Amino acid sequence: MEDVLTREEILAKIAEETATCTKCALQYSRKNSVPGSGPVEASIMFIGEGPGFHENEQGKPFVGAAGRFLDELLENVGMKREQVFITNVVKCRPPGNRDPQTDELEACDGYLERQIQTINPKVIVTLGRFSMQKFLPNAKISQTHGQAVRVRGRLVVPFYHPAAALHQPSLRPIVEADFARLPEWIEKAGDVPEYVELPVDDSDDNKPEQLSLF
Repeated sequence: MEDVLTREEILAKIAEETATCTKCALQYSRKNSVPGSGPVEASIMFIGEGPGFHENEQGKPFVGAAGRFLDELLENVGMKREQVFITNVVKCRPPGNRDPQTDELEACDGYLERQIQTINPKVIVTLGRFSMQKFLPNAKISQTHGQAVRVRGRLVVPFYHPAAALHQPSLRPIVEADFARLPEWIEKAGDVPEYVELPVDDSDDNKPEQLSLF
């Protein structure tokens, strides 16, 4: 009879698999995979875009300037990094922080889905356009940020990537205001209606663009 893994063991197994993964070309720019970190019982799961330079060096998510800002945003709503699970749509750094490519996103998606199933968070917060478009492929982040929707039974809240506010200071109040509503979304997690997909919009505003993670 096959052994049944605990949730912690499943996450550890995913981490081991990403460390030696050869499913896409990102294996060649990988120093350390960045599977994610946080408690298996986390109520909130943050999904960013991809590891940057510092993440690749340390094997941990959000450890550069954007990570420090994320810690500040969490602290402002009375939360700590240790309470949430943080990961990315791709687990290895795209060279030069370029956009992750379709085949790379597809190669990593199985790992992410297993993490979501294992943690089963109350709220998934997407950080940036690439992670948003995993759940809302035709949405514009400028229109949907900070608004909770239910996608395939899960509560998803798209946020701008914290790095966006570092690149564009005018976005900082928007990012801070969106984060300020996190406790509200946790409380209302069961009351949000299912998302209805909108028609495809190919305008430039809807094209994803990965932000540098410093």
